[in-house]
Amino acid sequence: MAKYNRILLKLSGESLMGEKQYGIDEVRLNEYAEQIKEISAMGIQIGIVIGGGNIFRGLSGAAKGFDRVKGDQMGMLATVINSLALSSALTAIGQPARIFTATPMYPIGEHYSNLKAIEAMNHGEIAILSGGTGNPFFTTDTASALRGVEIGADVMLKGTRVDGIYTADPEKDPSATKFDFITYDEIYARGLKVMDLTATTLCKENKLPIIVFDMDTVGNLKKVMSGENIGTVVGF
Repeated sequence: MAKYNRILLKLSGESLMGEKQYGIDEVRLNEYAEQIKEISAMGIQIGIVIGGGNIFRGLSGAAKGFDRVKGDQMGMLATVINSLALSSALTAIGQPARIFTATPMYPIGEHYSNLKAIEAMNHGEIAILSGGTGNPFFTTDTASALRGVEIGADVMLKGTRVDGIYTADPEKDPSATKFDFITYDEIYARGLKVMDLTATTLCKENKLPIIVFDMDTVGNLKKVMSGENIGTVVGF
């Protein structure tokens, strides 16, 4: 039995690279699609935001001399490319999906509105919410928090390459320990880089809990939906 009725799933663009150095790993993409279809079959309504770091990251572009606004716009387009790939993978296995874009991009996707996204989810479609917030200087983490609040999600899931939130980066510090639960305020106090502060604050102010978990391990998404103690829960 599913613990949540409606979720916002944030997927990392970097995770889509899988074993590659750039772009989209078809194996990883198809694994994601199968996991998403599996929980959709449980009756869970799903909105998805995907990052674009596997193709282009605006902040990195700005460091290399790109105009920050244009760099962020390039990053937004990268998220649309990833969203098209995920939509294709989902429909190929019989799972209906609909792409929404933060800025008008018809016929690539419908212009986003929360009512249209909710309508799609009510019809059993996966609502893929692309293009970030449509504005520069906002990350896809912030876009995820915003869309999660707008669509009335019960929880925001942040699928990453690590299995939760640690006291330090576990890839750099082997002594780092994992939290099963942490408050928003403790994230601020410890200076943990779970998401950017704007995203964390938006979730806190709107009482949207966050679960950070390892999406790359097949089966974990269903375990989270079933209420198993996977990853780290962020709340009050």
